[in-house]
Amino acid sequence: MLEIRSLVKSFGRKAVLRGVDLTVAPGETVVMFGPNGAGKTTLMRIISTLSKPTAGKVRVGGIEISYAPDAVRQQLGFVTHAPLLYDSLTAEENLRFFGRLYRLNDLDARIDALLRQVGLAARRHDPVRTYSRGMVQRLSIARALLHDPPMLLLDEPDTGLDQHAAAMLHRVVAEVAGVRQNGEGEGKRASVLLTTHNLERGLAWADRLVILAGGRVAFEARRGDLTEESLRETYDRIVGERG
Repeated sequence: MLEIRSLVKSFGRKAVLRGVDLTVAPGETVVMFGPNGAGKTTLMRIISTLSKPTAGKVRVGGIEISYAPDAVRQQLGFVTHAPLLYDSLTAEENLRFFGRLYRLNDLDARIDALLRQVGLAARRHDPVRTYSRGMVQRLSIARALLHDPPMLLLDEPDTGLDQHAAAMLHRVVAEVAGVRQNGEGEGKRASVLLTTHNLERGLAWADRLVILAGGRVAFEARRGDLTEESLRETYDRIVGERG
């Protein structure tokens, strides 16, 4: 679903990404860790077509992002720690606005279903500025899923959440992002690339884990090959060596 080859991103003389190679298979959840400044958000912005790479190739669903960015955006749902919502609008109004941008059919039914799934149906008519941080993130996930994308990009969606809100976010991601509907109505898992600083939470979410350090993928492993202790030891060693 996602293929990244030899990706480089420089800002002037400063190279942030130095040849990143990464894939995400259809239906796979990949969690990426890395210290501040490792380039995680830069990588997410490139995949989502919000920033252009200096060199290298990125394909989403087989589409080269530099050739057809509009087609790539149709394949993606993007959630960041900045919610990208309108505070003065209600939850329903936010989803209706974005749904019209995607020219969705049966928008009312889609909004109703998503608000129920993320637990916001009772607050659908309240302005987003009255929401807690956890509620905002749940609405952000609903917005990202509105057009039923085959791939989700979640950039530190748990930033600033307390333990209870983070657990709720985990459940929402598992329940809502875990299965999408294809054109024939059959369930199919979405692919997910998620970044977080929380090793324990990331280990629980992932099929596969990667560590980004020094502008490159410095480590990757399947979840079953790691414990929380071994992941922490590996992370501390890699970050210490490249810090």
